[in-house]
Amino acid sequence: MNRKKKINQTLKAKAKKANAKLHAANKSPYIAKAEREQLAKAQLVIAPTAD
Repeated sequence: MNRKKKINQTLKAKAKKANAKLHAANKSPYIAKAEREQLAKAQLVIAPTAD
């Protein structure tokens, strides 16, 4: 690989990583299946008492 190509490759890789870090906050965090079930049960318990 020539020097120019190597420099461009490293700069592009750094820019790609920096861009990925900026947009990571928009993604919702992962919630485990068991935790989702617990949240659903909690919602069912709260909903009938409100009526």
